[in-house]
Order: sequence, then structure tokens, then C-alpha cells
Amino acid sequence: MGWNQLRFENDSPLTANIEPGHVYFVHSYYVKTDDPNVRIAVSDYGVEVPAVVGKNNVFGMQFHPEKSSRQGMQLLRNFTQLINEQK
Repeated sequence: MGWNQLRFENDSPLTANIEPGHVYFVHSYYVKTDDPNVRIAVSDYGVEVPAVVGKNNVFGMQFHPEKSSRQGMQLLRNFTQLINEQK
């Protein structure tokens, strides 16, 4: 729990215009996946935690973007833009 660094693994419109930085994690559980293509960003907590995942039009974040400063707000703006483009 707490602030931890994101490391981007795969390009995604969700992470456009986001500089690497710290985001705020609260939960101790995380997604396990064998598919490296769905891992958009990861964070290290002694194990590699998929912090942002996505496939097609489904996305998930392990941390709280609304509490994660500029990086989190940009993620939310990008997500909103993706939704608006789908209309």
C-alpha cells in the first residue's frame, strides 16, 4: 500500500501523454496473467504487479487514479476520451 512507481510495458491510448511517476495503491490483491500483451503498466512490490491492464475496450487499474496526482488525472482524461470516441 502507498505510493509506487509505474513502469510502462505496452503502448495504450490510456497512457498517452503520461510521464512515468508514482501512483497511489491501496489494495494488496492484484491480477495474475500469463498474457504479457494485456499488461500496460506494472509496479514492483517484491513481485511484479500489473498496475494497468487492458484488452480491446476493457481496462483496469490496480491503484486509485483519482488519488494519484497528475498521472492519475491524465489516465482518467484518457479513459474519458476513449469512451467519447466510442460513441
